[in-house]
Amino acid sequence: MIKGENNQGEKLWYAIYVRSRHEKNVHSTLLNKDIESSLPLKTVIRQWSDRKKKVEVPLFRGYVFIRIDIRKDKFNILKTDGVVKFIGIGKNPSRIPDEQIHWMHMIVEKSDTVKNEKEIPIGQKVSVIAGPFKGLEGIVTRDGNQSRLVIVIESILNAVSVEISPDYLEKIKKQHNL
Repeated sequence: MIKGENNQGEKLWYAIYVRSRHEKNVHSTLLNKDIESSLPLKTVIRQWSDRKKKVEVPLFRGYVFIRIDIRKDKFNILKTDGVVKFIGIGKNPSRIPDEQIHWMHMIVEKSDTVKNEKEIPIGQKVSVIAGPFKGLEGIVTRDGNQSRLVIVIESILNAVSVEISPDYLEKIKKQHNL
């Protein structure tokens, strides 16, 4: 089976790339078409010349996540206004694990310290052993005196991080193949 394909009728998560600043419109349009769509948003403070305002912006600019039967729904998605393409290898859309979609939403709901990472950092791989992110795996980085847990969404080559207490983290031991 080719990566991104599924059994007939099975709905899986995929990422679509959309036109700049069209994430919310595409998300809304897909929901109106009865297509399961996910657009994790984070709250940021924007400064204008006369005021500051809290606004919700996409966690990943340019991307909307959809749960579809790729064989049945692909064309309908591509003809949606604002959709550019599916994210994948060649012409094969890459499947996103359900757990990654779940954790993206948990991160934006449970933390006000979410920050997009410019690069995939190199560091210790850890598992969260306590708190609202228990069970999540990622890589630890430092931001001043704060520890940050970086979660990599491999299918779109992006990463996000959240502040976390080092007490909640446990090293993941490397497994050796015999």
